[in-house]
Amino acid sequence: MTNSPGFAFRASHDREGARLGWFTTPHGVVQTPEFMPVGTRAAVRGIDMREMRAMGTQMLLANAYHLYLNPGDHMVRALGGLHAFSRFSGPMLTDSGGYQVFSLAKFRQVREEGVTFKSIVDGSRHNYTPERVMQIERNLGADVIMQLDELIEGGAEHAASRAAMERSLRWLERCRVEFDRLEREGRESATPFAVPEGAPAMYGGDVEQERMAPPQALFPIIQGGTSDDLRTASINGILQTGDWAGIAMGGLSVGEAKPLMYATFDTCAPLLPRDKPRYLMGVGFPDDLIEAVRRGMDLFDCVAPTKMGRHGTVFTEDGKVSIRKSSHRTDRRPLTGTCPCPACTDYDRAYLRHLHANEEPLGQRLLALHNLTFLLRLMEQIRAAIRDERFESWSTAWLERYRAKGA
Repeated sequence: MTNSPGFAFRASHDREGARLGWFTTPHGVVQTPEFMPVGTRAAVRGIDMREMRAMGTQMLLANAYHLYLNPGDHMVRALGGLHAFSRFSGPMLTDSGGYQVFSLAKFRQVREEGVTFKSIVDGSRHNYTPERVMQIERNLGADVIMQLDELIEGGAEHAASRAAMERSLRWLERCRVEFDRLEREGRESATPFAVPEGAPAMYGGDVEQERMAPPQALFPIIQGGTSDDLRTASINGILQTGDWAGIAMGGLSVGEAKPLMYATFDTCAPLLPRDKPRYLMGVGFPDDLIEAVRRGMDLFDCVAPTKMGRHGTVFTEDGKVSIRKSSHRTDRRPLTGTCPCPACTDYDRAYLRHLHANEEPLGQRLLALHNLTFLLRLMEQIRAAIRDERFESWSTAWLERYRAKGA
């Protein structure tokens, strides 16, 4: 497998640690390090795409597993693909659903062939194989698509981690073969859908041209828990399988201690190609982002900022703050004095607490907006510090303040 056309990466200030990068995709250039907000079902919960663009979102993540179940990958394809469907014009990435294989364990059974699972939507049964995942992700049409991998919990026994890592490598080879086949032969013929009288036709354009998937890059995923030997074996296996446009690191932030997670970064980073973007999956707390950037990671995603916002917790430079605390009942101060989001500029803590105490959806939306804005601005600050060659001093001071109250 060779690098996909339309994709490239270059880095500067790369001295075995934090680095600036430019990841070119068919839908634009992403400056790294960067955090990707999660729009699981082609939407960031409660926030529209105009707001996402206004806060500086460069790249957005969606989930192939959930979109396959509803509305269906063929429906998204018929409606113009993921970008047109979601109204997000920038680069997009779809996760294959490997995390759902982990988190929805009671609904699935993992075999060598793939994953058999019961739909969380209607209870129907589905066979989710590496080949089917490639077909789904090609139909969805994101710029970057992920292999199907097997993710297991942090702290799993070495033998279990080895088995999952080795299976992920075998599934990667099957993903690669099917990805290349679809690139050569095109997707299956378009599924016909009836449209209301007077409505525009589905798909549109030349039928044969539509069968050819848009340019996409397939990323492999490093697995192996927190075992140095397994992570090394996973990287070696990935590099032997193909010349990839980028490489992802999975299987972290799933219950292991933070020092073990950071040590895993230290193990993997020197083994990864320097001319490829490195995507750390599922990590999104401010201190973890800085520690990962320190060790050469480039792209990140996590549901934490929106999920925590919906439950009343926000990120600040002084650590996490729960707006539900009674001490905020009479607090006229803004959440922070530096954030440009509406929660900080238009409201005070007393009102935000009132919204959450009464379960008003506006409160959940405002705090989710704040957390996303906070992380995207943090990545801007990181890039500026790297560019100005002051990242080490800046990051040390930032983390000392953030962790001072036990965050």
